[in-house]
Amino acid sequence: MRGLAGKTAFLTGAAAGIGKATALRLAQEGMHVWVSDLDPRALESVSQDAARLSLQVGVVQADSTSEAEIRQAIQSVFDATGRLDVLVNNAGGSLHTPYRFADETDGDWDKVLNLNLMGAVRACRAALPLMQRSGAGRVINYGSKAGRYGSLIAGPNYAAAKGAIAALTRQLAMEYGEYGITVNCICPGVVLTPRTSGLWAERRSAEERERIVSEIPLRRHAGVEDIAGAVAFLASDDAAFITGVSLDVNGGQGMA
Repeated sequence: MRGLAGKTAFLTGAAAGIGKATALRLAQEGMHVWVSDLDPRALESVSQDAARLSLQVGVVQADSTSEAEIRQAIQSVFDATGRLDVLVNNAGGSLHTPYRFADETDGDWDKVLNLNLMGAVRACRAALPLMQRSGAGRVINYGSKAGRYGSLIAGPNYAAAKGAIAALTRQLAMEYGEYGITVNCICPGVVLTPRTSGLWAERRSAEERERIVSEIPLRRHAGVEDIAGAVAFLASDDAAFITGVSLDVNGGQGMA
């Protein structure tokens, strides 16, 4: 991808799964990448994999539900590198809350919205002023097929949070475009990470899983590399005139 080498990227909640794959992909493009996460063992795993591949990936332990921690993490990266070019709001998940609306409590809604939506809001609050200083930047939010077409395994609280991410993306794209900052959202379908695979097996029968895959035009679920590639594109100069977009990355399972 054009224009990524030498730039700095910060990814929230990205020490495993899609986030880890994305961090390594951006580093392979020549970026200086920093990853935040709550799990110290996962952060150590990212560091080891990056070192084995001779890639530049730094790690910061931080909680995306804490305004102070995520702000300090992002500021520390800016102070260390003198720049912040790309923010990837990866932190999120359904947090294994119930699938059915009637079974979800206020607490289920609070914690899913707090991590998925407010986690992105907190990171943007910290990152956007730093990008404004340089007159350029990329924000890439993680939405979901759930927020556009509903989910087969995650509940309405997760779908609502990801729908809100798409709306936030459009609003921030309008507000910050004049500063040379693009804001986009990727909307993956099911990505069979270990965490998602467990939900997929728990909430859909083998027959349902087989039928659903057979109805996807590309006849498979996404791999983490599919999502990482989409992020690398939106972070690059090749996507310099794309902003406010929610990009479906679901093999044609949902089309708009």
